[in-house]
Amino acid sequence: MPFSRRAALAGVALLLTVQPVFAAPVSRATAAKAAAKPGFTPSADAIRAHMSFLADDLLEGREAGTRGYDIAANYVASQYALMHVKPAGGNGSYLQPVPLTAYRNASQGGVSFTGADGKSGALVFAEDYLPSAQARQAELSVTAPLVFVGYGISAPERGRDDYAGLDIKGKIVVLMGGAPSGFQTEERAHYGNANVKRAEAAKRGAIGVLIMPTTGGEKRRPFQRGVANFQEWRMTWRDAQDVPYVRGASAPSLANLSLAGAAKLFAGAPVALDAVLATAETPEGLVKGFALPIQATVALKTEIEKRQSSNVVGMIEGTDPTLKAQTIILSAHLDHLGIHGEGADKINNGALDNASGVATLLEVARGFKEARTKPKRSIVLLVVTAEEKGLIGSEYFANNPTVPKAGIAADVNLDMPVLLYDFQDVIAFGANRSSIGPAVARAAGRVGIGLSADPLPEEGLFTRSDHYRFVEQGVPSVFLMTGFKNGGEKGFKEFLATHYHKPNDDLSQPIDYVAGARFALVNYEIARELADAPARPTWNKGDFFGNLFGKK
Repeated sequence: MPFSRRAALAGVALLLTVQPVFAAPVSRATAAKAAAKPGFTPSADAIRAHMSFLADDLLEGREAGTRGYDIAANYVASQYALMHVKPAGGNGSYLQPVPLTAYRNASQGGVSFTGADGKSGALVFAEDYLPSAQARQAELSVTAPLVFVGYGISAPERGRDDYAGLDIKGKIVVLMGGAPSGFQTEERAHYGNANVKRAEAAKRGAIGVLIMPTTGGEKRRPFQRGVANFQEWRMTWRDAQDVPYVRGASAPSLANLSLAGAAKLFAGAPVALDAVLATAETPEGLVKGFALPIQATVALKTEIEKRQSSNVVGMIEGTDPTLKAQTIILSAHLDHLGIHGEGADKINNGALDNASGVATLLEVARGFKEARTKPKRSIVLLVVTAEEKGLIGSEYFANNPTVPKAGIAADVNLDMPVLLYDFQDVIAFGANRSSIGPAVARAAGRVGIGLSADPLPEEGLFTRSDHYRFVEQGVPSVFLMTGFKNGGEKGFKEFLATHYHKPNDDLSQPIDYVAGARFALVNYEIARELADAPARPTWNKGDFFGNLFGKK
């Protein structure tokens, strides 16, 4: 609906008056167990109340940097205040300002090249390449020789260095997106991340990056799919010097190539492109790099805007004289996609992505505030902005925490619980990588909920939500999702196919608020277990992410 002053005032009035009704039972199967828990019976009515406000059209899809998001952030802050949660956003406020830079392509850009034979050519926009917008420069022009570096992966634990023997200093590197199929899924997600690849290229002296697909990558995500969206806004955060944060900034992404565009740049290469692509599809994908007999010029124009948003941060202080200096973070993203779409309804309400997660966090917070026995470690309630833009709000907090960084002991992330069925199990992504795993199992057992293995290992979900920004800082983390038993697989996959990131992810869905209360109880028990455990969570010996980030 259009945003009006009258509607805004009505929303503020509701913000100030809505108070959860703590009455509904936890679940059909576990009401007796829940009632026996000291001081905390989660409320389906409370979950419904929070979601009803946060997923209302009034908030216009809660896009980061908009007034709709700001209303949502103030609503969350008001709920913290009602519970007498300590402000922890900085300067005595619940709100941690997050300075954002939004940027998008301002033109089609250009990619031209000259071969060793002196003949010149150019790639064709939308057929051969799509330009990459720049967060730091409105205009960028780079001219340099090209070097192909395979997947562009440096993995010391595998004895692998795709840059071995190659001189890329002052060059533009051409690399393949993704990572070989023989890598474990989440390791593949890490090494396949464009930010990781770009940082590796920058460390070795490259001045730009062109990304080409593998044949498998082209099948999974066709190049043409990106053409219509090449001018979409992207975001990052700005540091204390007001500089946009960009990993590997000295080797910026310049363009994404199609297979046709790559073929033009591989003309006269020492190894034929077909042979390179065939090797890339083998399990280890050990493609050797080489210099291309090409010098390229890439010219780009970008529209850049400064925007402002906020994380919402509260703290429930621990009671143990020593352990209270350590914090268990409960995180959930508040933002969604805002107003866009092709139908009459263009408001992306984000009821399950992620009003449900924020509602869960608020109920867990109430559990800690009302419990007769307070937690030993401190609990940080972190509701973040700009998750949909690339985990930006959580990345900002992880790099600029409002609590002592050394004290952050664990993160429990709440993102998109699909509350459409009476779930009987949960999936704890990443739990098996640290001592959090046994804690999750014990907590779920107390609620009578099963703990199931990752049913979607090919998706690498452990690397795709806000908790991962804490993993990158060396913090053991877990991301919980409602499980696939009791009709869960059908419900989850139908949601992804028909509602995920669409305007119809709204309150008209058959949301099971009793299941929401039970999900809150599971997460309360997990956070409680971590808060009261004698030992701080640790990475399992030999774990990939523990070895990669655990010494930070």
